[in-house]
Amino acid sequence: MSNGTQGKRKALSGELLFVAVFLLFSLFLLWSAPDQVKWFKRTKWASQPSLWSLIGIVGMVGFGAAHFATRARISDLKRDWDEARIWVRSGEYAVWFMAYVWLVPRLGYLPATLIVAPLLTFRVGYRSGQMVGASAAVGFAIVLVFKAFLEVRIPGGAIYEYLPGALRSFMILNF
Repeated sequence: MSNGTQGKRKALSGELLFVAVFLLFSLFLLWSAPDQVKWFKRTKWASQPSLWSLIGIVGMVGFGAAHFATRARISDLKRDWDEARIWVRSGEYAVWFMAYVWLVPRLGYLPATLIVAPLLTFRVGYRSGQMVGASAAVGFAIVLVFKAFLEVRIPGGAIYEYLPGALRSFMILNF
């Protein structure tokens, strides 16, 4: 940096938001430290098992507060809220994953995969029947490879209990 511009860098999009979240998390850790760390009587303070954890947390709070104080500008808020919306939107995929995790023990690995994969394909914008069908085929292939060939043991779905005996056993073992 030259021409007297040292120390005057422009804040990055989302920087203030990240620092604020980091500072809040650090304050939460500091607040919960007395319940989480042990201080032993008749032990030197330098030998306490929680010493370095607390030093790290105090450093996180101090440096986070200093960063926040030096970067907090009202002019950056609109840009940071735009960035926050992007972060929240990406959380949608965590919700999709949690829905899938919730469905697998109820419907079984194969039916849950054959439902979620095409829905997710449609959601990300591939709306043609060919693409939705391809995602279902890939989902079926993945289930086949994991359950039948690699023998990954994933519990069968509760819905399999309603199938006739031999079919139920086959579905639990293979799908």
